[in-house]
Amino acid sequence: MARDRGRDNPARAKRQRTLRREVYVFTEGAVTEPGFITFVTENGTRKEPAHEIVCKVENRATPTKRRKPLPPVEDATTKWREVRRVAEKAGIEPDDWNWPQVWCFFDRDQHEDIPTAFARARREGLHVAYSHPCFEIWRLLHYQNYTSSFGGVCDSAANRLRQQPGFAQTYGPTIRSVSEEQAKHVMPGQLSGRYKTARRYADGLASRHAGRPDQNGWDPFTDVWRFVEDGMDVSDY
Repeated sequence: MARDRGRDNPARAKRQRTLRREVYVFTEGAVTEPGFITFVTENGTRKEPAHEIVCKVENRATPTKRRKPLPPVEDATTKWREVRRVAEKAGIEPDDWNWPQVWCFFDRDQHEDIPTAFARARREGLHVAYSHPCFEIWRLLHYQNYTSSFGGVCDSAANRLRQQPGFAQTYGPTIRSVSEEQAKHVMPGQLSGRYKTARRYADGLASRHAGRPDQNGWDPFTDVWRFVEDGMDVSDY
């Protein structure tokens, strides 16, 4: 007998309406990425507001030595196997809207194991949000369409971000410059009303690297928007 689909099975349809989607995230950065995730959670415009989504950054207290691409993928794999078992026991299926997700945010930076991290994540069914050279390129795209290579140097992207008109003032109306450490903290004024522009610029960067299998060469690149839309069900902020 063919399996009942959600539209034909009232019990399954009820599960989909009443249960929430749980999204677990493992980030390379300890400050910026969690701050961005909090911003999206609190300010994002949901595509389906009736669907409840709960997002948790799992490795907030993880030491620096485990914030390279491979260790978070390993930790995320353990978490994914755990939450998948719970979901299956609850009767949630992979094509249900509330099937759980586990995400890894990692950067090219100076890491040499990026292709391995990608391969392991894909094999395990994890989601990846990747930025080259680092997460700051995603923030920068909220200000300008930057397409030149950074040579894999994150500091170059971070410095350019700090130089953007109005960036420093998001930390206070009288502030004229911010330190590297201060700039790690994501402020709402850096993002609000700019999502669709950043998304369009990110698409343009991705098209330049289409067909290139080695992620080490995607400079610059970011697909953080996948987490925003596919993970958090957000269409704008």
